[in-house]
Amino acid sequence: MLLIGTHLVWNYVVLILLCSIDSSFASPTQHVLEKSEVALSKVNMKLKDAREHLLSFFRPVTCRRKHEQTLIPCHVGEGLNTTECLENKCCPSETAHELICYMPFKDNVQLTFRLLVLVAGGFLILGCLPFCCCACLQRSQCFNPLRRANKEVQKIVWKKRACREDVCGLLQD
Repeated sequence: MLLIGTHLVWNYVVLILLCSIDSSFASPTQHVLEKSEVALSKVNMKLKDAREHLLSFFRPVTCRRKHEQTLIPCHVGEGLNTTECLENKCCPSETAHELICYMPFKDNVQLTFRLLVLVAGGFLILGCLPFCCCACLQRSQCFNPLRRANKEVQKIVWKKRACREDVCGLLQD
């Protein structure tokens, strides 16, 4: 019982000492935490950029109008020039005297083409995968027993080499 009480007292003493330590000792840890937070925010930004690229791949848009489609104004502000309009992912349209930014249209033709290329590439990879695996495994001694050395043939070769060495040794003497 005395041992448990002593252990408990030492735990409290260590806890009090740790709490009373000046924060200047903890600054390197704080610096490391700040660096890890910065690194984490960079990873989040990269993931966000990758997500945006993936969404833009599967949701292509165009500024070309077809069949008198209605223009939906882009809510980025009034009186923007063409560059500002494009930076906000909107399409510029010059009507009589003022520039209007409107929302881009879904491009179904581009989406169909992208999906077709993606599916064709997938089928090509899946079609070539068995041939590549067979070519690699065929050259492997583990999977192809015909590539392994025959023990009987190997013994004969060793005997012939030994005989040649003996004959060469006798000729040199």
